[in-house]
Amino acid sequence: MELPVLQPEERVLTTLESDGSRHWLYPKLAKGRFWWWRRVVAYALIAIYALLPFIKIGGKPAVLLDFASRKFIFFGFTFLPTDTLLLAIAMVAFFLFIFFITAVLGRVWCGWACPQTVYMEFVFRPIERLFTGTTGRGNKPKKNVPAWRIALMYFVFFLICLHLSNVFLAYFVGVDKLHEWIWNSNPFQHPAAFAVVAVVTGLMMFDFCYWREQLCIIGCPYGRFQSVLLDTSSCIIGYDEQRGEPRGKGRDREARNLGSCVDCHLCVDVCPTGIDIRDGLQLECIGCAQCIDACDEVMDKTNQPRGLIRYSSQQALEGNPTRVVRPRTVVYLAAITLLATLFVTVLVNKSAFDVTLLRGLGQPFNLSEAGDDVGNILRVQIVNRTDEPSTYRIELIEPKEARISHSDELQLVEPGETVEQPVHIHAPRDVFRSGKANLKIRVVDQQDRAVEENFFLLGPL
Repeated sequence: MELPVLQPEERVLTTLESDGSRHWLYPKLAKGRFWWWRRVVAYALIAIYALLPFIKIGGKPAVLLDFASRKFIFFGFTFLPTDTLLLAIAMVAFFLFIFFITAVLGRVWCGWACPQTVYMEFVFRPIERLFTGTTGRGNKPKKNVPAWRIALMYFVFFLICLHLSNVFLAYFVGVDKLHEWIWNSNPFQHPAAFAVVAVVTGLMMFDFCYWREQLCIIGCPYGRFQSVLLDTSSCIIGYDEQRGEPRGKGRDREARNLGSCVDCHLCVDVCPTGIDIRDGLQLECIGCAQCIDACDEVMDKTNQPRGLIRYSSQQALEGNPTRVVRPRTVVYLAAITLLATLFVTVLVNKSAFDVTLLRGLGQPFNLSEAGDDVGNILRVQIVNRTDEPSTYRIELIEPKEARISHSDELQLVEPGETVEQPVHIHAPRDVFRSGKANLKIRVVDQQDRAVEENFFLLGPL
C-alpha cells in the first residue's frame, strides 16, 4: 500500500525533481556585456593560478606553502611558524575583507572569481558544449550524443583535472621538486605527493562532472552566510517588479496594461543554478549576471530600455536611496585598515632572526660550595630568518656582575633553521631579590644586527 505524498507547491531545489531524482541543468548561454567581462576576468585568474608557482621574486617562488619545512613564502616575504602574530592578523583581516566586500558588492566573488564558477563556466561547460554539439548556445542537446564522444569528453576532463592538481601540488612543494618527481622518479618514491594528486584529481572529477552547481546550492557555506552578511543596501542582482509586472507576451503592451517582462523564461534558462530571479533574492543566486545579459537582449528586441534585471539593491528596487556609507561598512573598513597597518608595522620591524629564552630542564638553579654563586641554565632558541647561513654571538647585559661560563659563539645556523643553545649563567648571590634577578641578553649576528631579550634568573630566597 502506497502512502500519500504531499506535493510541494513549488520546486524545493532547482536540481531536484518532484520524485526526488536529480534534475540536470543545461543552461543556455547569453553572450552579453557582463559575460564578456567575466570571461576576461576568468581567463586572467586561470593564468595567474597556472603561472604563479613558476614566478620567482628575489630567487624565491612567488608563493610556496612548504608545510614539511614549516616555511611559507608570499611574494618575496618568508613567514615561519614563529610568525603566529602576523598569520593571525592576516587571517582576521582576510575574513573581515570578505565581510566588507559582501556587504558592499554582494556575491561578486561567487559570480566573478570563485574557482568553482570560473572553471565550471569557462572551462568545463564550454568543453561539454563542444562535445555535445551545443557550442555557443548551451541548452540540452537536441539529439543523443554518441557514447564515444562522451567518453572522450570525460577523458579531456580527466587530463584537465590532473593538470590542475599538479599545479595545486606545486604550491606546496615547488615547481623544481615537482618537475623532478614527474620526470625522474616513480610514484612509489613519493607516495604522499602522489596521493595528494590522486585525491585532488578525483575530487575535481566528482565536482565538475557530477556535483557541479549543487556545490553552490547545498555545499558551499558562503551562500548560507550571505543572509547575515548582506543588508538592504548591498549590491545584488534584482528584478524590477514595479516595471516588469504584470507579465505577458505580445505587442501593444501599454494598451493591454502589461509590464516590460514578456515572460520569455530566458532568465531561468541561462541561470547556472536554475533559479527564477523574478522570485526575488535567493540563496542559490551566485551573482553571475547571465540573467541580466539574457534580459537585456530581449529588451533590445522588444524596443524597451535595458535594466529590467540589473545590478541594484533591495532599497533601490523599492524606490529608496542606497547608502554606501553605513555602520557595518564603516566598522569593517576601519577594522581592516587597523589590521593592515598593524600587519605592515610588525612586518617592517621584523628582525633578521628570532630569539626566544627558555628555562633549562632540571633544577631551577645551583649553588656553589661556598654558597655565594648561583648558577642558572637557560636555553637560547634562535631562528635564522634570512636566506644565508649565519653565526650568532650571545652577550650578557644585565646583571653586570653575572657571567657566561662558556664560549658565547654559536655554530653556523642554516637559512630557516632553528637552533637551541644551552647557556650557563653564574651570578653573585647578593643580586637576587626575593629569589629573582632581572636578566637581559643580547644576541648579535655576523652583520652586527642585534636582538635583546629580557628574562629573569632564579636563586635562593
